[in-house]
Amino acid sequence: MAVNALAKSFMTESRGLQLFYYTFLNPQVVIIGKIIYNGVLLFVLGLLTLLFYTILLGNPVQDSFMFLITLLAGCFGISSVLTMISAIASRAGHQSSMMAILGFPVLLPLLIILIHLSKNAIDGIEFSVNVKYLTLILSLNLIVPALAFILFPYLWRE
Repeated sequence: MAVNALAKSFMTESRGLQLFYYTFLNPQVVIIGKIIYNGVLLFVLGLLTLLFYTILLGNPVQDSFMFLITLLAGCFGISSVLTMISAIASRAGHQSSMMAILGFPVLLPLLIILIHLSKNAIDGIEFSVNVKYLTLILSLNLIVPALAFILFPYLWRE
């Protein structure tokens, strides 16, 4: 549900709303604002899911701090990737299939790293083992929003 909402963050906007944003707002503010909003939305939904999972099935997580760091990094990584791809797909004719084609190669490495980190957090493996995965996830979380910040104004003009 949340991923579908993120995927449609630009596609559901009317032409009038896009013109309003274009007239009054800086493109970097729009893209960063949408990334932050979508990241917070995903993080809250992730926390609620973890809460319900813990209530219903118990808490299997051994290292809760690492799991929350993984959840936070994953939410903002997925948010930045899907928000930028949604902006590209909305300019390419509002095609939902474009989201899957563009998103899969970018989301796959992110998801693989998140799976390793969450498995290590559930198993309670030491923090030193997770440093390389955390470095990778944080670098991805810096690269994608930086690219969105640089490239979005070019999409914005059309």
